[in-house]
Amino acid sequence: MEAKPFSTLSLKPELLQALDSLDFKLMTPIQAASLPPILEGRDVIGQARTGSGKTAAYGLGLLSRIDPLQTKTQALVLCPTRELADQISKEIRRLARCMPNVKLSVLSGGIAKRPQLASLEYDPHIVVGMAGRVLEHIELGTLKLDDLRVLVLDEADRMLDSDFEDVSRAIVDKTPRSRQTLFFSATFPDAVRGVSRKLQKQPEEISIDNEVSASTVEQTFFEVDSNRRMDALAHLLTQHRPESALVFCHTKKDAQEVESQLAARGYSVLGLHGNIEQRERDEVLVRFTNGSCRVLVATDVAARGLDIKELAAVISYELPEDADLHVHRVGRTGRAGRSGLALHLFTPRERSRLTEIEQRLGIKAQIGKIPMTALLPDRPVQPFAVTLCVDGGRSDKLRPGDLLGALTGDVGVIKEAVGKISTFDTRTYFAIDKKLAKHVLQRLRECKIKGKKFRVREID
Repeated sequence: MEAKPFSTLSLKPELLQALDSLDFKLMTPIQAASLPPILEGRDVIGQARTGSGKTAAYGLGLLSRIDPLQTKTQALVLCPTRELADQISKEIRRLARCMPNVKLSVLSGGIAKRPQLASLEYDPHIVVGMAGRVLEHIELGTLKLDDLRVLVLDEADRMLDSDFEDVSRAIVDKTPRSRQTLFFSATFPDAVRGVSRKLQKQPEEISIDNEVSASTVEQTFFEVDSNRRMDALAHLLTQHRPESALVFCHTKKDAQEVESQLAARGYSVLGLHGNIEQRERDEVLVRFTNGSCRVLVATDVAARGLDIKELAAVISYELPEDADLHVHRVGRTGRAGRSGLALHLFTPRERSRLTEIEQRLGIKAQIGKIPMTALLPDRPVQPFAVTLCVDGGRSDKLRPGDLLGALTGDVGVIKEAVGKISTFDTRTYFAIDKKLAKHVLQRLRECKIKGKKFRVREID
């Protein structure tokens, strides 16, 4: 399919201006297929792999429908995690950068309500949030949806599964029947399609770019004995030495066990699952994305909404029971034309899952072998950087450029020694070369940033 420019769409001039300023010229396949019916006001089910541009597709759609002069909540986006809510809000704000006076509020769980209540004192035009917290505000009367024009369920398969379906449907019941309803996700089980028929009006179903690209992802399956699965995982990590690897497990218990055993073997590893607090989750993701941790172990649920742009490898500790979930896992690597690596462990009892994946993808799986003699302890590759935390952030008007200026100025390190800088409301994290960490920690504690001293510490 030939890529089409955004200028072929009937978008508001302000949106075209924003797209031009962001250097977004050509639509991705999911955008080209879904935006015309969305702009016509039709309900849509959009299915496309992670990183395909789904957020911009519905973001442009809902921004086309709202009236900034009407101070009412006109668009609502529901999603399953705080990280995804933050990513969605940033993307929509970027797209709305040339539209004056558009207010967007983020309503996520796991954080204090007081700032959210202040934000809702005057109705936002757009709300992005997690279903549980959104429903709380509806029941409190602090969020009113009487004038809602567009409802979006991102990761709709997750929002309509057994964990979220009741609260999602309770929110839908509070919205006008005249609303436009958009579902977007990487996978859509038949059960979700059944729910869609009850919540949407003759939706146009679009499935684009949902297959694993053989040209960018090298995918290999390894049959192992169940009692040697951990040895095999360690061998693959040491043999391939990926810069970053996301290891998928079925359950929280499995993820915790794999993280613990890899750490005991000397691997730079962190875990992401439902048993960690939000702040710790933030720090785990910061350390993984800035390169100071090389391996992240996660459940499929916990990994929802993660936006890791340059993921070198995904590894399935065991094959998922659903072939679509396998596609979703593999779609996290090899994005934007980059090469990726997908490695999958399975036992003889999981052979039927492999067959289902082969049928789903229309492929003959490449089966690799791990010699039993290779399953011996090996020396893991360690990251070059550590992460330091400055106890100051957006609420202190501390910007990444301010910190970088202090590091290259008063601290005296070269710019190339500083890794990714991540800013939150009250904290700023950055990666620094291990050899320089002690010096940087001492000097940064002594100097001032923007005329103020901040507490600085290492994250471990």
